[in-house]
Amino acid sequence: MRPFTNLITYDKALKIVISKTPSINDTETIPITAANGRVCAESVVSNMNVPPFDRAAEDGYAVRAEDTFGAGTYSPVKLKLVGKINTGEWKNIVIKEGECVQVATGAIIPNGANAVVRVEDTEMDGEYVNVYRPVHPGFDIAPAGEDIQKGDTVIEQGALLTPARIGVLAAIGLSEVNVYKKPRIAIVPTGDELTEPGKPLKLGKIYDVNTYTIAAVVMENGGEPVIMPYARDDVDAVKNSLLEALSSADMVVFSGGSSVGDRDVLIDVVSSLGTIEFHGVAIKPGKPTWFALVDGKPVLGLPGFPTSCLSDAYLFLVPALRKMAHLPPREWKTVRVKMGRRITSTLGRRQFFTVRIENDVAQPVYKTSGAITSLARADGFIIIPENVDLVEKGEEVTVYMWR
Repeated sequence: MRPFTNLITYDKALKIVISKTPSINDTETIPITAANGRVCAESVVSNMNVPPFDRAAEDGYAVRAEDTFGAGTYSPVKLKLVGKINTGEWKNIVIKEGECVQVATGAIIPNGANAVVRVEDTEMDGEYVNVYRPVHPGFDIAPAGEDIQKGDTVIEQGALLTPARIGVLAAIGLSEVNVYKKPRIAIVPTGDELTEPGKPLKLGKIYDVNTYTIAAVVMENGGEPVIMPYARDDVDAVKNSLLEALSSADMVVFSGGSSVGDRDVLIDVVSSLGTIEFHGVAIKPGKPTWFALVDGKPVLGLPGFPTSCLSDAYLFLVPALRKMAHLPPREWKTVRVKMGRRITSTLGRRQFFTVRIENDVAQPVYKTSGAITSLARADGFIIIPENVDLVEKGEEVTVYMWR
């Protein structure tokens, strides 16, 4: 049994994880239909104007603006109707003096026209159109390039692709986009007590929770989970699992096998292959968390208890993963509410205490590190600093919301 003797602060541990985790710069070209939430790997420059032609902003009549000067409610200008252009059509029509063409919203403006008279300001009169209001050149016309001009940089390298930005790509005719590849995160479950969900549960065994919560966190934050086979609690099995994971992923995450039990061989195996950057963090839950570099790749060890594991996944894995994926750091939504009852903490360790908000009051839901419902029933968590051992009922606290 090897007790923890050197706990480092959360801030120092997080700084190490982020600084030692490289971004993934490999790229791939994917359809824009699959690009939402991905990160653009190169700047996109438009090779066309949007719209590509002058078009009508409203239903009406394309005219020469000067032909409408002097029009009024009681003295309309009479223009001869020489054609009609619907949206999506092109017709070789040239408007001459005293003529007009009926146009639908979005239709191309015919040659010779420089304005559109709204249909509301007109009246049909046989082969002619009475115009009751003058228009100036450019009126109700969306000019070519009004939205995007040829040569404009429409998406910057490193931009997060959102539905609106995907719309921009579609507007300039692109069906594909170059993005950074998703980081592949190998998840290695350890522990002879674990059973895969869906299989019969033998006495003394428990179902594996951590593999699936970690995988969900990875997918939610721009990564691709690679679930590895279960690693037995012996040196050769753990070593083979680690080497296999390193060969197929950009980062390896272990859950369990990092506390002080005499059967926990994981740390010894990792230290024999790489460098342990830290082992043990002054936080609650999550004290056994560790981080290492093996063959230049980050290896993160999360606690085996489900609450500790998932909490630490948010605290350490998410920042590292989002850096790897070129995603912006997660922004926590916070709310200020009063504490529903007194809670105590451990001096010297920063505690991330789960709560549920009921009627604008934070009620504790934390049970134990082994209870996944401590997080499943929580709306968020409060942070109790290392130098605070008591939060009183009614005290105002900041809740960091999961959603």
